[in-house]
Amino acid sequence: MFKKILIANRGEIALRVIRTAREMGIQTVVVYSTADEKSLPVLLADESVCVGPPASNQSYLNIPNILSAALMTGAEAIHPGYGFMAENPDFAEMCREHGIVFIGPTPESMRALGSKAGGREIAAQSNVPTVPGTGVLESVDAALLAAKQIGYPVLLKASAGGGGRGQKVIRTQEELQKGFNQAQEEARLYFGDPAIIMEKFLEEFRHIEVQVMGDGQGHVIHIGERDCSIQRRNQKLIEEAPSTLPESLRQEILAAGVRLAQFVNYAGAGTLEFIMDRDGNYYFMEMNTRIQVEHCVSEMISSLDLVRLQIEIAAGLGLNIQQDDVKLHGHAIECRINAEDPDKDFRPAAGKIDDAHFAGGAGVRVDTHVYSGYSIPPHYDSLIGKLIVWHEDRDKAVSRMKRALEETVIQGPKTTIPLYIKIMDNPFYKRGAVMTNFLKTRMEM
Repeated sequence: MFKKILIANRGEIALRVIRTAREMGIQTVVVYSTADEKSLPVLLADESVCVGPPASNQSYLNIPNILSAALMTGAEAIHPGYGFMAENPDFAEMCREHGIVFIGPTPESMRALGSKAGGREIAAQSNVPTVPGTGVLESVDAALLAAKQIGYPVLLKASAGGGGRGQKVIRTQEELQKGFNQAQEEARLYFGDPAIIMEKFLEEFRHIEVQVMGDGQGHVIHIGERDCSIQRRNQKLIEEAPSTLPESLRQEILAAGVRLAQFVNYAGAGTLEFIMDRDGNYYFMEMNTRIQVEHCVSEMISSLDLVRLQIEIAAGLGLNIQQDDVKLHGHAIECRINAEDPDKDFRPAAGKIDDAHFAGGAGVRVDTHVYSGYSIPPHYDSLIGKLIVWHEDRDKAVSRMKRALEETVIQGPKTTIPLYIKIMDNPFYKRGAVMTNFLKTRMEM
């Protein structure tokens, strides 16, 4: 087992990894930007190294500085968390070249699955259904021909994209002629890669994802599925596990996720993302080759520590769990607490937290890096914490989440907590009638 690992991330996920590593007897090093000097991960890690100023490209995306920090402190492995360097195959390869273990899949797996075009090819080869669409489009003319064959509306997507960014809905030929080059440029600016694919745009669908864990030798298990349908601007707000799908359909999607991951001999934690239309047709969308923000709900219903499993697999201990060993029980819900104002189109709300009190009690978990007096920097994602609850069934979990939300107080910046309280009272949400357009069609905003 590793004696020391470096965490190349910030915020709640950095703290999450620190906690598991400490329980495993592993020392931790956390890197940080000058904006995060007083963050909890910096205060609680065994060592901390400043890798640059607030701008991500000068700190959390600064590969030379991060690798130097690992070598300087004697870290044997790097956990990338999610975002930043987590799905960068070049970074994983450079770790390998420097004799540092990357806690995640191989660079080869990331390259194969990291692009949406590549993921579609692998899904087809492993007999997993995909949304009608294309590979990388080289020109406007190619896009116009594809759209005519697929039928409007269509969705232009950055092949290297993620997190809901780099997507553009196109409803007419004129919009496509005007928007194609713009979509390419946005993809280049966001992800450093102008490659664009096209898919049929589904106006209303559910977002279902399968959590898998693999040992890199063909042994892959699933740890259930999650419903992540409540979103804003293609970014998730509320996640729950399990979904409310019929059992036969659940098993079919779970099997598809495992089949695709086995096809590439996947190693570590990964998530297969599917969309499902009203008729129950499901389609593979992409695979996230990292731990997810919402991994907590899978942990709550399985009693497994997914970060521990990641570390053990990376350390060469294998995956000593069979599918029959995974016992899913109860229902878990997670609300992402963002420093945003839902009444003003989710405008980010950085600034000082005057006071913070988080819910507690049976079946309540809080993953956060903030505290009273902490100042939320404006340079990063607006996520300041996650409130997760568990109960024996969904109805009770919804009631527990409402209680926990009402008990949570964050004074200072606006947050998404008031919105979530309304959602817990919403009759459509209560009966599980959720789609990705829920906020537009089922809520009075």
